[in-house]
Amino acid sequence: MSDAADEPAEGPARRGISLRAVAPNAVTALALCFGLTGIRFAISAISPDANPGDLERAIGAIIIAGLLDGLDGRIARLLKGESRFGAELDSLSDVIAFGVSPTIIMYLWSLQNVPQYGWFCALAYTVCQALRLARFNARIDVEDQPHKSAGFLTGVPAPAGAGLAFMPLYLWIVTGNDLFRATWIVAPWMVFVAMLLISNLATYSWGSIRLRRNFRMEAILIIALFGAALFAEPWWTLIAICGGYVLTIPFSIRSYAKVRQLRAEQARTVA
Repeated sequence: MSDAADEPAEGPARRGISLRAVAPNAVTALALCFGLTGIRFAISAISPDANPGDLERAIGAIIIAGLLDGLDGRIARLLKGESRFGAELDSLSDVIAFGVSPTIIMYLWSLQNVPQYGWFCALAYTVCQALRLARFNARIDVEDQPHKSAGFLTGVPAPAGAGLAFMPLYLWIVTGNDLFRATWIVAPWMVFVAMLLISNLATYSWGSIRLRRNFRMEAILIIALFGAALFAEPWWTLIAICGGYVLTIPFSIRSYAKVRQLRAEQARTVA
């Protein structure tokens, strides 16, 4: 989450943002640009003189936007340039890069074959992205957040939702089977991902993952291999990542239930 400075100062209030907040906000703006660039490639992909790789470039632009979205908050904390301005800019960037852009890409690729039904499902995805981000902003100053205090997220985060929304497109690219392009498959999948976005399910965050001491070297090796696989076989790797993420949701729900039970027992002990 990129942030500008809202620091109190003696004398007249300073206008604008501090110099140290320029870098994280620039990263957020760059993520927004990549999200919009994905739309540009998607439009080019359906034109008569389309390049064969335009659809892949559209997905690649959204993936880069997701990587930048993961960096801006860390840069802001490192430079101590956090503020409400950056939080709002980050949310606006997310709703466009991960809400609007995937919707248009999937609509142009598949859902336009049944315009009314397909557009309704596409709208459901975008609206749920906006609702999720609005919920996040509304709770940003709330101290009593059980999921957050335990290191979990509420629902699927916006970048992960965009990655999951592209799942039928990944499968179509690697197999060439038009079954994965069928509206009756893509539309329900978009609605399913939309429901995950606004759900109250506890999902894993980086803070909730605890590795055993004797497994840390193996974890580094696995991450390195996944990074190499993204370059060697990007689409199969993305399919594996998305499928694995969906499979972790039941485990994250169970993990949070254990944390909640432990807290209840501790509260009873104190009482």
